[in-house]
Amino acid sequence: MVRMIMHGCNGKMGQVISGICREDGEIEIVAGIDPYTGLENAYPVFADIAQCDVEADVVVDFAAAPAMDGLLDYCVARKLPVVLCTTGLSEQQLARVEEAAKETAVLKSANMSLGINMLLDLLKRAAKILAPAGFDMEIVEKHHNQKVDAPSGTALALADSLNEALDNAYAYQYDRTKDRKKREKYEIGIQAVRGGTIVGEHEVIFAGTDEVIEFRHTAYSKAVFGKGAVEAAKFLAGKPAGRYEMRDVIASSGGF
Repeated sequence: MVRMIMHGCNGKMGQVISGICREDGEIEIVAGIDPYTGLENAYPVFADIAQCDVEADVVVDFAAAPAMDGLLDYCVARKLPVVLCTTGLSEQQLARVEEAAKETAVLKSANMSLGINMLLDLLKRAAKILAPAGFDMEIVEKHHNQKVDAPSGTALALADSLNEALDNAYAYQYDRTKDRKKREKYEIGIQAVRGGTIVGEHEVIFAGTDEVIEFRHTAYSKAVFGKGAVEAAKFLAGKPAGRYEMRDVIASSGGF
């Protein structure tokens, strides 16, 4: 049985994952971390991770970016593997994640769903064929009106996947309202929509002369991310220090 600490347990994703773990006989949440302690949980909840003295095998993080520094300090000190799902991290925090991976196992993914991670792989193949043929590349992401970061971490991961396939030759363009000029040839446009209760939708458009190819992923519930995070936690528990990704989880189960 894998013993898990849920960082951000009383948030929406924390509660989704709590429900998933209750039905999973291979993993158990032994403690939660959340500054809001007003919800009833089947495990003890600490307002500050530094106060948590419960033995565990792995941490899953779905909290806010400002809580990242304390989380990394805690995991490094205890050599405790951690699955990082929080987006909107600063450059300094991202650098700290890489440093932490030298001391303990760290799995960071902007999106935990199987579909998105398969899409990242497909986009690399498409970009290598379509971009040299003159296709323009655009990303449109849509999320609920409570999401604070834009563009989404998943949109940036999609753009990175395209750019890596093209030897990082393309610049990212987030907002065309700032400059009145036509689209540059070597750019990846990224647009963000915020409204209603949209869980998450990402569309990648390859627009060529007289034809358009579109890749789209739509999440209809947060459960798709929660299931991926739980599988990642099972995978990461007991792993040596290092940097891991969702594709490592998929590969371990026979995927790509």
